[in-house]
Amino acid sequence: MSQKRIDEIKAVCREHGNDAGELINILHTVQGRLGYLPKEVQELIALELNIPAAKVYGVVTFYSFFTMKPKGKYPVSVCMGTACYVRGAEKVLDEFKRQLGIEVGETTADGLFSLDSLRCVGACGLAPVVMVGQKVFGRLAPSGVRSIIDEFVNLEKEA
Repeated sequence: MSQKRIDEIKAVCREHGNDAGELINILHTVQGRLGYLPKEVQELIALELNIPAAKVYGVVTFYSFFTMKPKGKYPVSVCMGTACYVRGAEKVLDEFKRQLGIEVGETTADGLFSLDSLRCVGACGLAPVVMVGQKVFGRLAPSGVRSIIDEFVNLEKEA
């Protein structure tokens, strides 16, 4: 880990008063900046907060929001809640796997996309639902997967 990254993480901890009671907020902030929370980051946070690394690890692994693996620039989350599942979310998920060439929990080699499934995104009226980052796509059929992927690939080409 670079010194710049170490200093950045220490600064986040200081902004929260190096208070162990602020662990979740610190983890949210750090993950927002880095994209994930690898072991060495967790150990540094534990050191700064003067708590066991096991406590940090326990929080990271308990809450599904946190990840120890890097996610793609465009994280794809397929809702597998009851309404979405009944309306074909599994087929949508299978199509994302096929088109991206990855499994759930993996990231494409180019780092653009990662794939996850969620229990519920709270948009049951739009089932099946997929989120790419914060953008919601509803009433999705497998045939619509390619256009979603292309939308974000084109964003990259424009950048």
